[in-house]
Amino acid sequence: MILETNIYNKALIADIQVKEANLTVSDNFKNEMAALIDKGNKYIIVNFEKVMYVDSSFLGALVSSLKYAIANKAEIDVAGLNKDVAGLFQLIRLNKAFKIHASAVEAATNKS
Repeated sequence: MILETNIYNKALIADIQVKEANLTVSDNFKNEMAALIDKGNKYIIVNFEKVMYVDSSFLGALVSSLKYAIANKAEIDVAGLNKDVAGLFQLIRLNKAFKIHASAVEAATNKS
């Protein structure tokens, strides 16, 4: 499992459990996200707190998950980005597609 989940203030926090979010885990991530959306979760916060490195295939899986969420009337925000990952999100303008929060708890608290 790539994600460990818990509920906080009606939000589902999905903690990524790997340090390197890359091609080897991107398909599993995408499948796990789809399953969470299919279970009826309407607000998911993907927590990158443990992630040190992200590659394009994983970001593609994240965007694919967002498209699936939108089609199912759900929302995905991201939280806990380190400096390098946050810079990458800005460079490829993913900060325009995702709301970025300092922490998952902050995201869940601000949503309620």
